Amino acid sequence: MAKVSLRNIKKVYPNSAPRKKAKDQTEKKHNLQITDEGVVAVQEFNLDIDDKEFIVLVGPSGCGKSTTLRMIAGLEDITAGELYIGDKLMNDVAPKDRDIAMVFQNYALYPHMTVYENMAFSLKLKKMPKDEIDRKVKEAAEILDITQYLDRKPKALSGGQRQRVAIGRAIVRNPAVFLMDEPLSNLDAKLRNQMRAEIIKLRQRINTTFIYVTHDQTEAMTLGDRIVIMRDGFIQQIGTPQEVFNHPANLFVAGFIGTPQMNFFDARLDKDADGYYVELDGARVYLPEEKQQALRANNAEPQDITLGIRPEHIMLCADDAAAHISATVDVSEMMGSSVHLHVNANGKDVVVIIPTMDLEGGAQQMFGYGSRVNFTFGGNVLHMFSKENEKNLI
Repeated sequence: MAKVSLRNIKKVYPNSAPRKKAKDQTEKKHNLQITDEGVVAVQEFNLDIDDKEFIVLVGPSGCGKSTTLRMIAGLEDITAGELYIGDKLMNDVAPKDRDIAMVFQNYALYPHMTVYENMAFSLKLKKMPKDEIDRKVKEAAEILDITQYLDRKPKALSGGQRQRVAIGRAIVRNPAVFLMDEPLSNLDAKLRNQMRAEIIKLRQRINTTFIYVTHDQTEAMTLGDRIVIMRDGFIQQIGTPQEVFNHPANLFVAGFIGTPQMNFFDARLDKDADGYYVELDGARVYLPEEKQQALRANNAEPQDITLGIRPEHIMLCADDAAAHISATVDVSEMMGSSVHLHVNANGKDVVVIIPTMDLEGGAQQMFGYGSRVNFTFGGNVLHMFSKENEKNLI
């Protein structure tokens, strides 16, 4: 097994035609930076991955996560920076010599071979003894519960079964690093949930280093020991799932992590003799001592802010509540264990999640279209972001 280190990694796709712009000038197009060198897909990427750690690269389409994975695999050249697997510099090492295995989004199975032959193919190329190949293939098939399919060809398998075969083909190699590029994105929602659980169990059994790419933040939150959130080729934040959920570094991370996504409001951070408070649509909420201390340590000045509140942290309240905001219900979604209310508060769309155990009577009767509700929130659940640089103030 191996530790993986990426140091100041950069990937530039050269321009296909000469540019007329002066040197050092840049422009932005479709979220990618275009320089005199070409299109910058990944830059300033620094990450140390511990042995046997499960790292997830997550972000919207085009953010550079798959390009980063392909550079680790050796399928893309590294424009600048250094890649180490173990203690060995890998920049110029051929993919077959990097001791990695990769699972692709589209399975990439050989259609004319059986499941057994697909899984055994890389071992045959290494001229491994037949009995050892047989043992490794059958062990992997048992782990993935595909023993009964070893004589079938890929066309006779479902999408989930094909993905298991693709994973099995990687397992038999016993690689130092396991790379997975959106392996579940072609599956339906139910099967995706099942396969996610299978990958968690697989990780516990084969105990190797995993680097997993996805655009699905639910996969990232459930699979990763740590998450690397990317945007436009840059790392936005690195942390455990709980860290990035509870303490998003900036506005992008706050909006990307969490389902439904965080509500954002234009608000004001101010202070008086009692300390810092947030004012939103006439409602004043004082912050707890922990946040007070953090703001004082950062010398935070009174300012206009973007206020973030997760839907599950908003509470309905009575008309006479000390600090409340009035809203009108647009949509009420019954989700079984909770009701998702989409309300309009002074022209702003807000999502509120209410556990059904807190409700008396039918939710549809209580929250019909156009009905009035009041909501409030505690100072301990607020996230405050600078209007200037979109960074979290604490």
